[in-house]
Amino acid sequence: MLVKQELINRIKDSFDLNLYEAKVWLALLSKGIASAGEVAEISGVPRSRTYDVLEGLEKRGFAIIKLGKPVKYLGVKPEVILEKLKNNVRTYAEEKIEILSKVKQTEEFSKLADLYSTGITPSDRSNLSTSLKGKSNISNQIREIIQNTEKELIIFSNVEDLNKKFKLFQETFDRLKKSNIKIKIALSGDEVLIKELSTKLDTKIKKIDLDAKFFIVDRREILFYVSKNNDAEDIAIWLNSEFFVKAFTGLVDKVLK
Repeated sequence: MLVKQELINRIKDSFDLNLYEAKVWLALLSKGIASAGEVAEISGVPRSRTYDVLEGLEKRGFAIIKLGKPVKYLGVKPEVILEKLKNNVRTYAEEKIEILSKVKQTEEFSKLADLYSTGITPSDRSNLSTSLKGKSNISNQIREIIQNTEKELIIFSNVEDLNKKFKLFQETFDRLKKSNIKIKIALSGDEVLIKELSTKLDTKIKKIDLDAKFFIVDRREILFYVSKNNDAEDIAIWLNSEFFVKAFTGLVDKVLK
């Protein structure tokens, strides 16, 4: 089969297949309908393994058995497989979320929380600094520090990025407002989009030309990005130091006036 190894590797990774499965599926797609022997010849997969691979692909929906003798297989259209995989991932994610949402109510979770707060050496969040890499890790940390806001939240960012995180912030903002917590936002970027986001969040937003992204909680904690969105990987620093953050916030106050 005249298919470059690079393509085989990409198909393997994208569709969650092993090497033999990727080769056999590609062989089926190129041939249309083929017997196990023909698939083995086209794909280069040992004939003794081809039968097992075809059976596995059939069970997973990548191939269909054509009735008759000899038994032949038909490769399923890539678009159909893609939609099937997307639905599988969506279903798995929903089931996983449902399971995780119940974990907090378990005895095991209570024990974990106790270990964190009252263990032999209790965790002390004061005067801590950590480096965070990756959008998911940074977003999780942002969510945590914002949810723990007691008096004031300050956000400097660009409107495009904050708009992407709208779902993350809307529910949190509603809760903070009900608790009478001050929310101050300054955004760079498109002025029209800033006004739209201000309306959606029901929060006053100041337009700035400063290209910076940071979150300040209660003038005690700060999380600031040290890389731009177009970098290979987002990097941020979380710092819990009241002395430093108060001094930094003093400068921020001048911009917000």
